[in-house]
Amino acid sequence: MKILIISPTYYPHIGGVEYVVKSTAERLVKMGHEVTVLAGETEIEKPHEEEINDVHVIRWPTWNPSGAYHIPRRPTELKVMIGHLASQNDVIHIHSAHAVLPVYAGLAAKNRARLVFTLHYHGGGHTLVRKLLWGFAWLHRVRELVKAVNAVHAVSKMEGERVVKDFPDASGKLCIIPNGIDEDVLQYRWIGQDSNYAVYAGRLERYKRIDKAMELTHKLGLRLLIIGQGPDKPRLAKLAERYDVEFRDFLPRDEYLRTIASARYAINLSEAEAFSIFVAEAIAMGVPSIVSRIIAGNLNMRGEEIASDALLVKNANIQVWNEVVEGFLGLYDEVMQGPIYAVEKQNDNA
Repeated sequence: MKILIISPTYYPHIGGVEYVVKSTAERLVKMGHEVTVLAGETEIEKPHEEEINDVHVIRWPTWNPSGAYHIPRRPTELKVMIGHLASQNDVIHIHSAHAVLPVYAGLAAKNRARLVFTLHYHGGGHTLVRKLLWGFAWLHRVRELVKAVNAVHAVSKMEGERVVKDFPDASGKLCIIPNGIDEDVLQYRWIGQDSNYAVYAGRLERYKRIDKAMELTHKLGLRLLIIGQGPDKPRLAKLAERYDVEFRDFLPRDEYLRTIASARYAINLSEAEAFSIFVAEAIAMGVPSIVSRIIAGNLNMRGEEIASDALLVKNANIQVWNEVVEGFLGLYDEVMQGPIYAVEKQNDNA
């Protein structure tokens, strides 16, 4: 099978969507499929192609004001490229409703290919400006793409309900396949029973409520170790002066996993999260995790309430990526049996 995956950016860029795309693309290749990733890149002036772990990567120049949006440059050329790629691939899998490049490319591919859309849906923007842009300039474009695709993918029942509520055309073509964790996580077990710190890992964004994590870990008498980078770091650095907090950049894989396994708790109180892979990794190791109700719901976890909108969870059913990819292959097979454009099916039945 030939699969085109469209992503806001790609490895070595770090982020939740990027991690999902890399994890699935490389496993699909190992299973014998041909995978191309089309991704945005701010550091180039013209498209660039390369091979990374046998995945063919096409990097498209983008403009990212405030480190977001991923607006494609050379849009006319991009449409031509999408037409070419659509004719060469069996399925196009589009990732992220919150970036311009994937949605723009997906709309350029409608009527030309079988489409799967993973929204990674947070429910809109996270700042006043982004909320206004979402409501007035972007929501109708995402709705247009949802209507056009053959399948809509969500990573949890909670996200799926949110998608169907805001995009009714997703009803009837929604598939829920959870994200996974790398198999190497299972080599680590929790050893932090007597540790003096809790750990957060991920992007430093205001909606992640890392300030609330600082307050709660302080009440628990623990140091908070924050692993990651992001636009909220300057504000958090000022707040951290009141607490026992340490900031570290993204770590090498082995050090990162050992750091999680050695923590008393993992903590993520984000108010907008489709899926927290960091928490999933911690839970798979047996690390007790303090999470928001949204994350608990998205990971289908139950826990003990220890603070307002904070649950302590200790176990959940977490899949590895190979299992997740098998689910995607089943979805792709189903999509390939249908028409190229989902709306054509409705027209044929009219």
